Amino acid sequence: MPAMPRTVLPELLDHLDPNDPRAQRSRRDLQRIHLVMGTLRTLRGATSRLRHPPRQILELGAGDGTLLLRLARSHASHWPEVELTLLDQHDLVSAQTREAYEAMGWRVSVLKKDILDWAREPWPRHTDLCLTTLFLHHFKGQDLADILAAVAARSTVFVACEPRRDSWSHLGSRLVGLIGGNQVTRSDAISSVAAGFTGHELSRLWPDPGSWVLEEARAFPFTHFFLAQAHTPVSGGNA
Repeated sequence: MPAMPRTVLPELLDHLDPNDPRAQRSRRDLQRIHLVMGTLRTLRGATSRLRHPPRQILELGAGDGTLLLRLARSHASHWPEVELTLLDQHDLVSAQTREAYEAMGWRVSVLKKDILDWAREPWPRHTDLCLTTLFLHHFKGQDLADILAAVAARSTVFVACEPRRDSWSHLGSRLVGLIGGNQVTRSDAISSVAAGFTGHELSRLWPDPGSWVLEEARAFPFTHFFLAQAHTPVSGGNA
């Protein structure tokens, strides 16, 4: 069955105050959704294939930073002294999470910034590894193209785990209540799948694909996976 066209609609969580109890509950729901989606497993598989240990890591739409913390613990022994930047519109990273990163020898900072401002402003720092989960599907058209162009210009490796737009994920999105999702999470899960990706939609938007090794596929059960590795490391600059 052909995939339905992407439909990007506002999601409830994006418009709630971070301190709203419904938002706090929905962020906890997202941790369970990541477990069901196998996001950490997919990230571990992708990052285990990196050619070199990253020293500079950037996460886009990082939220509370706990998913990446679990990934970091998997690699801490052979990824020493990482400088980690967590980009989000809000600083949701607790003192406990910061301390956990620091205990591994990682330096962590939160960059409170709108992603489109980041994409369209000069950025002098090079990133060895850029990651994002359940974030790109919020954007379409030129906004999405600008984000991907900025990532390509400033990173050596990019890994994304997004909702898969297919009938199986559509069904799964309507069963989120079974894992305890609140009303915000149940509504946003359906919207997220409608705005998700399929086929090679991200690869087609990636700039200068001949300079990169691109991988785009379904990661069972509900994830759309995208990996881009530059043939030659990208140098820093004001791209």
